Order: sequence, then structure tokens, then C-alpha cells
Amino acid sequence: MTSLILQVACSLIGWISTYTTLCHINEHRGYEWNCRLVTLLHGLLVVSMTAYVGFVDGPWPFTDPGSPNSPLQVQVLCLSLGYFIFDMCWCIYFQTEGLVMLAHHTMSIFGIVLALALEESAIEVNAVLFGSEITNPLLQARWFLRSVGRYDSLIGDLVDAAFVLLFAGMRIGVGARMLYCELASPRPRLVVKICGVAMYVLSWVFMVSIGRFAWKKSSQKYRKWQERRKVADVHVVANGNAKKVD
Repeated sequence: MTSLILQVACSLIGWISTYTTLCHINEHRGYEWNCRLVTLLHGLLVVSMTAYVGFVDGPWPFTDPGSPNSPLQVQVLCLSLGYFIFDMCWCIYFQTEGLVMLAHHTMSIFGIVLALALEESAIEVNAVLFGSEITNPLLQARWFLRSVGRYDSLIGDLVDAAFVLLFAGMRIGVGARMLYCELASPRPRLVVKICGVAMYVLSWVFMVSIGRFAWKKSSQKYRKWQERRKVADVHVVANGNAKKVD
């Protein structure tokens, strides 16, 4: 237990130090800009590590949920736990997130602590981290594009489309498969299964919100396209009438 606390403490100090360093380097940027750089770094790092844990080091999370934790799985969870504690405190202090996101952070922290305390089920928690964080770079890219005034462009549309598709595919599609394997297997503890259900429900809450946003944005784009088409038709008719008069 002492080793776990030390690993989490080192992770927390590391993320705080990274954020502080970025704030000094990017003095002209706001606090949220630098915090999102830390979030982006965590997302890229954890996706790479959890991909190695699930696809290379093993075991396969769909067939071996509830298996004993390996040292590498524990290290990844401690790294993420330190980050989530940092980000949770930052969000509460600056009051930048709503209840749903805070609930997501709380469940993430609880799930990681649970797997570490039980000394099992780290493989599926790592899989959940992979599915959750793989959309993170796109989410941060969207925010950075908006901050620099480049969001209303083709690249902004591509980032949004990729984010929606990846979120739906990983968090809802693959997530449903992961949850089924978790519930069907006799090995994971009941509390771990309940936590898995709660995380999946939160994913659907996010999905509904994302779906509404995607529909609203698509409707606005369609209306603007119709308006441009009408203007173009008016110009065509006007030019045609001008030629007849000539």
C-alpha cells in the first residue's frame, strides 16, 4: 500500500510540476490553456500505455476481466490517478466544469482506487481508460481551435466529425461489448461490475449531449448552405435577365 501511495504521490507532483512549468513558459496564455495542454499530454501518454497493456502485454480485457493486477497495469493506473486528482482539484477551484464532468472524474478516481485496493480488475480499468482517453486529443484540438479563432473552418468540421464518430464507436460500441464481458464473467467483484455500469451510463449521458450538438451544428450548416444556394440562384437569374436586356 505504501508503494501505491508513493507512486500516486509522485504522479500528482509530476502533473502539478508540468502544469506549473507550462504556466511559466506560456505566461501570455490563460490557466485553462495550460491545463488543457496537461490534459492532452495525459491523454496521449495513457492511450499509448494502455494500448501496450491491452494489445501487447496482456491479458486481453474481453476474455480475462477480473484477473490479478500486473506491475505495469498498476503503474498506468497510478499515473492516471495522480492526473485525475490534479484535474479534479483544478476544475473545482476554477469552476470550469459541470456536474456531469465532475461525476465522470469522481467515478474514474473511484474505479482506479477500487482496482488498486482489490489488486484485481486493472486490465478492464486500463481498457476503459483507453476508450475514454482516445477521444481526448480531438476534444482538446477542438478547444484550441476555438481559442485561436480557427474552429469555424474545414479543419474544425473534420475534428468534430472525427470526435463524434470515435466517441460513438469506442465509448458506446466497444464500451457495450466490454460491459457485456464484464457482467457475463463470474470473476469480477460485484462492486466492479456496478462501477462499470455507472461509467457506461455516464458515456450515454455524454453521447446524448454530443448528439444534440452534432444535430444542431449540422442543421446550422445546412441552413447556411441553403441560404448560399438561394443567393447564388438569385445571381444566376439576375445575370440571365441582364443578358436578355442587352
